[in-house]
Amino acid sequence: MSNAAKLVERMKNHPRDWQIEDLKVVARHFNLRWRQHGTSHVVFINSVGVVAPVPAAKPILPVYVRNFLKLLEE
Repeated sequence: MSNAAKLVERMKNHPRDWQIEDLKVVARHFNLRWRQHGTSHVVFINSVGVVAPVPAAKPILPVYVRNFLKLLEE
């Protein structure tokens, strides 16, 4: 199991206290794109074009982590 897959499992079990860099590691592994053009949010985009905006503030709230995980499944 890769490091990114382990992070996904940990995120599913404990969606609190994650940082934006953790989400970017997972996004790289699962070929998600993201953009952050001078804003406080990072917008993750899957291959179908579905987006999940996540505020870059630390720590990320669990609702945003769950939305990110839902984006991975689509």
